[in-house]
Amino acid sequence: MRTALATVALFLVATHAFAADDTFEIKKTDGMAAVGAKATASVSITAKKGWHLNQEAPLTLKLAPAPGVVVDKAKLERADLAASSETTARFDVGLTLAEPGKKVIEAEAAFVLCQKDSCRPVKEKLTLAAEAAAPPAAPAKKASGASKMKRKS
Repeated sequence: MRTALATVALFLVATHAFAADDTFEIKKTDGMAAVGAKATASVSITAKKGWHLNQEAPLTLKLAPAPGVVVDKAKLERADLAASSETTARFDVGLTLAEPGKKVIEAEAAFVLCQKDSCRPVKEKLTLAAEAAAPPAAPAKKASGASKMKRKS
């Protein structure tokens, strides 16, 4: 039993250290718009230190939005990239919020990094933020002149 726990603990530590290395960087921008209006958040992946993104391997961004957030697509793939090169890739995430306030979208980016002689798959979890402002209040209607006039018989 102890050996199994030690193995699981070692795997968790190794996974965390693997994701925390300096061979890639993930940047994100949050989405902001009025309630009901379309907003865009983005996720950019950049390979570093001689690594590049494998152009033949799947590259995905899976999204799990909070209640009140609607995303255009729950899973974005290579064909959905807004920008792509040998070392960078960017997904733009279209979203709409149904109510004012801040919400989150849990996401997982999956891609393959390669060097000259080796490749390795990467899965990285991240959280995107989205915020919707309340729509502007409708101007109050003025009382019409007809209601102020006395009725003549």
